[in-house]
Amino acid sequence: MNKIKISENFYLNEFECKNGSHLVKLDSKLIELLQRLRDEIKRPITITSGYRTPEWNKRVGGSPNSQHMLGTACDIQVKGMTPDELAKIAEKIGFNGIGIYKTFAHVDVRGSRARWRG
Repeated sequence: MNKIKISENFYLNEFECKNGSHLVKLDSKLIELLQRLRDEIKRPITITSGYRTPEWNKRVGGSPNSQHMLGTACDIQVKGMTPDELAKIAEKIGFNGIGIYKTFAHVDVRGSRARWRG
């Protein structure tokens, strides 16, 4: 389900809520910047968390105002790159929200700049 190509390297189902519902909400600006990031690093990007329903977001301990619930955020990993390296390039590409965690980077297209470590 949702195996629809939405850019050169991404499919809609990669952004589905992980609760098994196949629900997805996705901002076009997020896809645009993710594709630019993919083109820049020339490596596959794994989406570890995309859209989250409010219930799923709460269950996984997400922020009550999580950008994931708006379809404007995702958590990503790239084999052979640290979250810090990934965040540095994401900043150059133009992501507004960037969070650095132990095993992944959070990127989003919120309306204002935000940086944090989780």
